[in-house]
Amino acid sequence: MPRYRHSAVARNLLKRRLRELTRLRILPTGLPYDIVVRVKPEAYDDGFTQLAADVDRVVAQLARSTSNARSPEAAPPPPTPSAS
Repeated sequence: MPRYRHSAVARNLLKRRLRELTRLRILPTGLPYDIVVRVKPEAYDDGFTQLAADVDRVVAQLARSTSNARSPEAAPPPPTPSAS
């Protein structure tokens, strides 16, 4: 957690909130990604609900990109068997 001129209490509160959001909102999705959470200074001023909305938005974007990559339109057509 970067300090951004905040106290240890504020850093630990933000860390606990992000850890809980990860446990509740990111891990159960089973997304095939390694996710790194980068904290910006504005995150110290956000409440739990705003942080949750941000995490939900990112998870939805990742889920969409995963489903697009796995969609049948994105995959090449299967090879046709040759008649010999």
